[in-house]
Order: sequence, then structure tokens, then C-alpha cells
Amino acid sequence: MAGAGEGLRSSKKLVECFYDVVSPYSWLAFEVLCRYRPIWNIELRLRPAFLGGIMKGTGNQPPAMLPKRGEYMMKDIMWMAKYYQVPLKIPKDFFDTIIKKGSLSAMRFVTAVDISQPQFLEMVSRELWMRAWSRDEDITQPESILAAAERAGLPSDTAQKLLEMSPSSEVKNRLKATTDEALKYGAFGMPSIVAHVDGEPHLFFGSDRLELLGHVLGERWLGPVPTSPKL
Repeated sequence: MAGAGEGLRSSKKLVECFYDVVSPYSWLAFEVLCRYRPIWNIELRLRPAFLGGIMKGTGNQPPAMLPKRGEYMMKDIMWMAKYYQVPLKIPKDFFDTIIKKGSLSAMRFVTAVDISQPQFLEMVSRELWMRAWSRDEDITQPESILAAAERAGLPSDTAQKLLEMSPSSEVKNRLKATTDEALKYGAFGMPSIVAHVDGEPHLFFGSDRLELLGHVLGERWLGPVPTSPKL
């Protein structure tokens, strides 16, 4: 009987996390899902997409564009950062850094990493969030992206090749295809988390639905900073 139980347990449910490094809530969800990866019976698939394309495809706008919502969001981000234990801080010039400059060049680079060096995808994504949302540093200029890649452990020559690859049709098409896939699932913002259960995709928006995600997966929510259960 134990063998049968182990066989059922080994059938992992696919969870896809569509994200953009311009989105602070994506960072929160990203980190918590990475923490739960060895605890929940899931295959976590990181899916870099372009938030600008999601917004355009759905007619949505950044929440900060509505002044009162923007005021609330600034407080909410800090509450969530403390709760999730992620070193997130609001950039001094939020509109210039996040809204005006955006993340297209960064997400093209992340996509190039996903294509050619997927083992570095998690680390590179995290370092770009650290630059934009913890240290208030640029993520649009080539030297900024290369600095993030270096901190993530990518060899400099490899990072340079990926940067040169970023404007290619292959990368642009992959980023667009991933963004379109998120839209097909019903995404209207980031993060968009898709859990595949019994052959059906279930979309969860934001970083505050992870407890519900666990419920749908049949897994136990152990808080934002879980520890591996003792066997």
C-alpha cells in the first residue's frame, strides 16, 4: 500500500507562474512559490511574460494610475513585503522607474535566459527584482542587465551573448507567445498563476491567493515562510 501511495504522490501537479520583473506582487508570489516547490507536490514552471502586453490585450491599466488606489498600493506593498519576508522597497521615483521606463528590455533578456540558460532563470529574475524593487537601481540599460546577470552567477561572456540575443526574432516571438498564452488563460495582470488539476487550468491572480491555490491543489498552506514537514 505504501508503494501505491508513493506513486500517487509522485504525480506532481503543474503550476505555472506568469510574471514580469516590473511587478512587485509578482516577486512576492515568485518567492513563496519557490519556497513551496519542495513542500507541495508540484512542478513549478516559471513563465516570464510582458506585463505591458497583458495590459494592452485586456485594456487594463497599472493600479497606481488611479491616485487613491496608488496610495493604498504603496502601503499594501510594504505590508505584504514584511509578511512575505521579501526585501521589497518602493523606488523613490516610482512613475519614472516603473511606469515610464517599463521592463521590455529586461524581460527580453530574461526570455533569452529561459531559452538558452534556463538553469539561471530563477536567479536572474530575482536579481532584476532586487535591482528595481530593493536597491532602486535601473533595469533598462545593458550595463544594468549585465550587472544583474553577473550577480546571478552567469559567466560574463554568456551574459553578453544573451544580451545580444535579446532583440532577436526568436526572443521576441517567445515573449509574445508566452504573454499570449497567459491571456488565453484569462490573465489581466501579474502575477498570473495557473494550476493544472485533473486536466483543467485554474487561474489565480496576485500574490494573495496562495492559500486558495494550496486548497485547489489539495495541499496545506503553511504560511508565507514554510518549513519542510517532518516525515
